[in-house]
Amino acid sequence: MLLQDVLLPESIKVDLEAEDKHEAFKELITHYCNIDKSSFGDKILDAIVTREAKMSTGIRKGIAIPHGKTDAVNTIRGILGISQKGIQYDSLDGEPVYLLFMLISPIDDSGKHLLLLKHLAELFEIPEFQAELQSQKDPQSAFEVICKYEKMLSAADLDSDALNTQ
Repeated sequence: MLLQDVLLPESIKVDLEAEDKHEAFKELITHYCNIDKSSFGDKILDAIVTREAKMSTGIRKGIAIPHGKTDAVNTIRGILGISQKGIQYDSLDGEPVYLLFMLISPIDDSGKHLLLLKHLAELFEIPEFQAELQSQKDPQSAFEVICKYEKMLSAADLDSDALNTQ
């Protein structure tokens, strides 16, 4: 499962204004609901906040993956927020967050949800990915960066598979 399959350019917000994670959650969910014409913002926020209460999703320097499961969606949805000034997030490392990959999944879709989290972790292992994505000034450019690095990952997987079959 690829990020570009669940994240559209219009669901990328490159100028997050929030100063803390709860403001960021509300800002991203409002952005999503405006695009998707959804009236389930409260249910989505509840799912995100409930998951976040278990443990911070600020997982590595400058990156957070707030996520949750809810019956407010029937397929996995992604929203990306990019902050230039940083967001106080209660991250595991105590540092501000600049990239927030919000994932909203149906309650019964754990398999795809976990695959997408794994895929994001693989993208974060590419040092240039975060820096290049964080520097984007418009949603389309940010989406193109994601596509570029996902293509690189796919090519690397194919090369690895070819080596393993020889």
